Amino acid sequence: MRQKELRIALVCYGGVSLAIYMHGVTRELWQLARASRDFHAGKPAHDGVEAVYRALIERIAEEQDLRLRVLPDIMSGASAGGINAVFLAQAVHSGQSLEPLTDLWLEVADVDELVDPAARLKWRFSKLWAQPFANWLLSRPGSDIAHAVAPETRVEVERKVSHLIRGRWFEPPFSGIGFSRLLERAFSAMARSPIEEPLLPPGHPLDLYVTATDFHGYQELLRLHSPPVVEDTEHRMPISFRSRTLMQGGKDLANPLELVFAARATASFPGAFPPLRIEEIDRLSDLTERTWPEREAFLERVMPVHAARETLGNVSLIDGSVLVNKPFAGAIAALQGRPAQREVDRRFLYVDPRPDRYGEELEDRGEPVGFFSAIFGSLSTLPREQPIRDNLEQLEEQSREAERLSRMVAALRPEVDGAVEKLFGRTLFFDRPTPARLKNWRQKAQQSAAESAGYAFHAYAQAKFTGIVGRLARLAMTAAPKLGIDDPAPIEAVLREELVRRGLDTLSAPSGGAAPQAIAFFREHDIGFRIRRLRLLARRLARDWEADPDISDAALEQGRDAVYRILALYFEKEGAAALGPGFEPLAENVLRDPGTLLDMIEAQRLLPDLDERAEEMLAEALETMPKNLKRRMLLTYLGFPYYDVATLPLLRNESLTEFDPVKVDRISPDDARSIREGGTRATLRGIEFYNFGAFFSRAYRENDYLWGRLHGAERMVDLVCSTLDRPFSVETCRHFKREAFHAILDEEQRAERCNQRMIDEIRREVVERLP
Repeated sequence: MRQKELRIALVCYGGVSLAIYMHGVTRELWQLARASRDFHAGKPAHDGVEAVYRALIERIAEEQDLRLRVLPDIMSGASAGGINAVFLAQAVHSGQSLEPLTDLWLEVADVDELVDPAARLKWRFSKLWAQPFANWLLSRPGSDIAHAVAPETRVEVERKVSHLIRGRWFEPPFSGIGFSRLLERAFSAMARSPIEEPLLPPGHPLDLYVTATDFHGYQELLRLHSPPVVEDTEHRMPISFRSRTLMQGGKDLANPLELVFAARATASFPGAFPPLRIEEIDRLSDLTERTWPEREAFLERVMPVHAARETLGNVSLIDGSVLVNKPFAGAIAALQGRPAQREVDRRFLYVDPRPDRYGEELEDRGEPVGFFSAIFGSLSTLPREQPIRDNLEQLEEQSREAERLSRMVAALRPEVDGAVEKLFGRTLFFDRPTPARLKNWRQKAQQSAAESAGYAFHAYAQAKFTGIVGRLARLAMTAAPKLGIDDPAPIEAVLREELVRRGLDTLSAPSGGAAPQAIAFFREHDIGFRIRRLRLLARRLARDWEADPDISDAALEQGRDAVYRILALYFEKEGAAALGPGFEPLAENVLRDPGTLLDMIEAQRLLPDLDERAEEMLAEALETMPKNLKRRMLLTYLGFPYYDVATLPLLRNESLTEFDPVKVDRISPDDARSIREGGTRATLRGIEFYNFGAFFSRAYRENDYLWGRLHGAERMVDLVCSTLDRPFSVETCRHFKREAFHAILDEEQRAERCNQRMIDEIRREVVERLP
């Protein structure tokens, strides 16, 4: 049966109390991934909405001969969305449950819980002079609580708004350490939940990226034409984590204190919470008795300039949405270096609770922006309005490049296959390909491809050389934050000078092909060539790439497994970790002594020795393949230099890891109208009070959480169905949505988390709209 991976990069926007809606959405993605994991493991189906997702996946397998695996492997978020990204990443990696987080959002995400004890009213008549301002805030257009979820909500919200406004002035009303303790409680509760297997396959990378803003910033050098160097202040402070999935669950993505640090920093809303300082997490460590042995390494990694200048104690981090509220860039960067074991449908899925545009009610009435509206709007809405056109255009261009590569390879295949057959003779393909033969054939094919390329080989060699030097420079820059540079150009320059001194002033031989010194350099450092070759082998083992009914699915699957075991050998050599602890000091000294760095990388990677091991594994795999598949694999393996010479100089991204285009999907109230029309304004209550509304009422939180689940479920069904080559009928998709809606309402009714009257009302709407 054909296999496909639906890989999801989740991007969560900021939205203050709309974090609760986003939690409902991310919970559905988590439950879909659990259903997918259990289906592939042959485990019994869970109850509730997971049973519906499982039935959908099984229906696809039965009717479409397709085993679909859902893999949420990249999470990126800002502010409220950053909190949800952090917790979802922890659940995916560790196999822990998100259920405790639901209870925390509903019970604790309230102003009475978040407010700093020092900001609480000492008695009920405190600061009565501020009551008119509270009344104005309650009665302004768009914040009329007369239309709240339930009539009794009005008294609750009026009381809390009045207390908040009459509390501490000119200082953040909410507690920083209190917020951090709530986040830590959530991680502790998740750790006590039943532990299952991770939601990603063993060894699959998981990336988490959240944005934060360095309030004071730091000076960095910029290179110009005139003057040659200037100073500028950098305030962006992204916090990222990457981990390979383990076989067993229960292992944290990172130290929970570091995850608290990331969630607290990205959601440190200006004016509401005090900025996060490192001493707050140190205090949390003492209060909770959690150890933090990785503290120094973590701080050096996420804020290397401050660590190098010994200014960590001065760092104050505020909400990531101030500068980057729609963090696509971090998720896009995480696409680099990802393995692809089978056909991949890559989706960027972004959650936008308020696509209806902010400040619309003022604009419709034609009224000027008032004093308080300008203040609140600038804090809570305007920074969240940057367009994402640039990000989408970048993804579209990357998708076009992947499609171009696929078309080019397909068009070249007959000529390349003919060239390889002519070079070796047809009798080759019936011989047993031993490791020694593979090595000799590979070297002969590479030399032939270089010589036959003629003048085009020089452009190819320069593209290879430039790519290798660039990767080595970026590797050194990443390993040496104390250099204080964020542009690898100076390192590239000294590496090039060193390589010219070593005889690499020319790459082509007078008689054609590569010069001997260039061959030696590529053999020692061109890890990208090896990875590209193996990825093409894996692609030719995919059923969608080249259908061949005479080759069994079992043979294709065994071949893919063998290729990716070989790929793992090279993946392990890519990063700085494989170079050992001695690499960092050499990287810090690279501008003065680039030669020692190059020699150390060569000695640690030992790529020629790795090639011998890889060809032993490949020969072993080829030995058990049917003849027609073995011939296809040998044609591709030996023909790859011909493909590479033709395609590499034409591609911008020579490290493309997934041959498939990237598609972008949105989840918002405007995109999920099966139950109720009207979008955000008809469904969400957290939009009140400049998006702080759900912090003032449990009823608001229950409402937004439940609609988050319902909208998330609808879009999960849409997402899964959109991967099919032969789409399901509209009625089939409606059936699964209807079943998912009823399952969610049944779950929440049993859990007694949400108001029964609200559940009954929504259930009536489901029955009416989807009979």
